Amino acid sequence: MDGFNEKSNEEVEQQQPLGCLHRFSKTIKIVIIGGLIILLMIPMFMIEDLISERGRTQEEAINEVSEKWSLAQTVTGPYLNIQYPVVTENKGEKKVSIKDLMLFPDELSINGQLKTEILKRSIYEVNVYQSELTLKGSFSSEELRKSRIDIEQLQLDRAAICLNLTDMRGISEQISIALGDSVYIFEPGMDNRGLSSTGVHAIANLSELKTNKKLPYEIKIKLKGSQSLNFIPLGKTTRVDLKANWSTPSFTGNYLPNNRNVTEKDFSAQWQVLNLNRNYSQVMMDYSGANIKEVDNSSFGVNFKIPVEQYQQSMRSAKYAILIILLTFGVIFFTEIMNKTRIHALQYLLVGLALCLFYSLLLSFSEHIGFNPAYLISAALTIMLVGGYMFGIIKKKKPALTMSGLLSILYLYIFILIQLETFALLAGSLGLFCILALVMYFSKKIDWFNE
Repeated sequence: MDGFNEKSNEEVEQQQPLGCLHRFSKTIKIVIIGGLIILLMIPMFMIEDLISERGRTQEEAINEVSEKWSLAQTVTGPYLNIQYPVVTENKGEKKVSIKDLMLFPDELSINGQLKTEILKRSIYEVNVYQSELTLKGSFSSEELRKSRIDIEQLQLDRAAICLNLTDMRGISEQISIALGDSVYIFEPGMDNRGLSSTGVHAIANLSELKTNKKLPYEIKIKLKGSQSLNFIPLGKTTRVDLKANWSTPSFTGNYLPNNRNVTEKDFSAQWQVLNLNRNYSQVMMDYSGANIKEVDNSSFGVNFKIPVEQYQQSMRSAKYAILIILLTFGVIFFTEIMNKTRIHALQYLLVGLALCLFYSLLLSFSEHIGFNPAYLISAALTIMLVGGYMFGIIKKKKPALTMSGLLSILYLYIFILIQLETFALLAGSLGLFCILALVMYFSKKIDWFNE
């Protein structure tokens, strides 16, 4: 009897540790699942890097095509650069230096007709345009007199008419200006007499400005560009009227159109900007970098970029990967307990990899067929793969259908969040609250310390 009792005590001592592990088996399994989720973040980070890399490749392709055609254009002008002598005295010695002032037009009216076309680089598309612009208005000495400038000191016989353009390769024909009764041909470059170093200029005799007479002008430009066309409102009153065969314009800059009409084939838009709407005057003397920055920042116009958002949307959907993986693993774990079956950690990992592969499929499909169809196809393939795998593991239809239904709801929920803008935060918070409530409801039915 004593030997039997000793043997029983030894068996009890051996079984106690095993019983302790068995008692906390669910907790151990949760810890393992948590480790797998952290491990799966590695491929997700790699996929996010891939999405960013593809986005950069797209930008490089667009920039390459744009540089060969012509870059986005910003039209600044016309305006006058007028030089005047300044006498300084140092130790009794007089020195004469030449300084510049800029005189902006009283009126600036721009009428533009644009024709767009699509150029391709590999799988990427770039929108380019050819434009015919007519610039009209007038100059006068009124603002010079208001600024108390001695007009007699100005070298009006050697004034420069300036017109800044972003990319000179976009000029299709010779540019001239009809100013008063004269016509002047523009020369390339600015000869250090403009707000920017890129553009054209013409030297003209503007002695008529000594009177109160207005000098009307007219310029016609045939200009190529890509992606966007912008203008600087230099006139006391600047009016721009644009028309183009493009159905998805994006109006950018400091000023929106007063009127616009967008149809399925084209659009038209009209702007009016007053000198009171900007932060610089009609006469600019001793202009510095700060003044030029104010001029540049006053631009407005239209963006012709093709609305390609698949990389941004793919990145947004990838941010929710941890939520889908976590909830999917949670459902598998509850299924394992309720059906009294055992699912190996490797099988959890394979399901997680299938969920990660969804984002790779989404990225690759979206580059060819667009984001929405790609999302539908990628989600359908992933749901069938995970649902079929669950059926193969458990050998029961109900858990497999439950898993497929859950993934369908999750992917639909994420898709809705991606499409929403104003209410995305509200919908996301409410959705997460409902999900947490469901997890808490099912978790309270489990005896965490016994099978």
